[in-house]
Amino acid sequence: MPELPEVETIARSLRPVLVGKTVLAADLLWARTLSTPSPRAFKQRIVGQEILEVSRRAKYLRLRLSEDHLLMHLRMSGDLQMKPGRPDPQKHDRLILSLSGDCALVFNDTRKFGRVWLVRDPDQVVAHLGPEPLSNGFTARLFHEALGSRHRQLKPLLLDQTFLSGLGNIYTDEALHLARIHPQARSDSLDQDQVERLWEAIRAILQEGIRRNGSSIDWVYRGGEFQNYFRVYDRKGQPCPVCGAAIQRIVVGQRGTYICPDCQPRE
Repeated sequence: MPELPEVETIARSLRPVLVGKTVLAADLLWARTLSTPSPRAFKQRIVGQEILEVSRRAKYLRLRLSEDHLLMHLRMSGDLQMKPGRPDPQKHDRLILSLSGDCALVFNDTRKFGRVWLVRDPDQVVAHLGPEPLSNGFTARLFHEALGSRHRQLKPLLLDQTFLSGLGNIYTDEALHLARIHPQARSDSLDQDQVERLWEAIRAILQEGIRRNGSSIDWVYRGGEFQNYFRVYDRKGQPCPVCGAAIQRIVVGQRGTYICPDCQPRE
């Protein structure tokens, strides 16, 4: 599933080619891709609207239209492509938006888990999300308070989108290794120094991921190169880039997790 850096990369790539375009037609090829409104209302409302802004909230891509907001979540296998002309639907295409300028935005999703929302207020979809980790409002002090108010293992908590938005398996493992903290440490057990290290590590790892256009680890998301710079993720048995110890794979909260046993001792 694309995480914050991948979705940010997609938003940045689509922004210059989408902003200013008008939706001329909407071809919904898999009704369950649309969460709200009804397919009929969706087509009636979106046609004729101009795309004013392309942005991201957590793992959601957000298009601000002249009247509504179009939100998309790619989930496990969703993909967005700009195609010229009026392309014929392909096997796994779920939604095709024909646009002015003789082009189309195509939502392709092999596993059918991706979802699309057309709403007046984006908070109808994203109000439950936690803070953006790269925002100015996400301070080390507030992070410390939030961690201390919970008694949970760190990794499952960091993956909880209502606690902190945008992190997934890859960037959580990478940030915890950079901060030298075990993923099973209890959130309320961290001291000030550990919290500041983790806060800095989360932001540094996400910024580096964005700088390298995200991670390309399967056929769904293409074009990133951060996978070439992983510290621990998917590197079981390989040497830790810090100390040389063999990377281990453990299971935390039912998620495969990669750690360095020397850099991240469980205290």
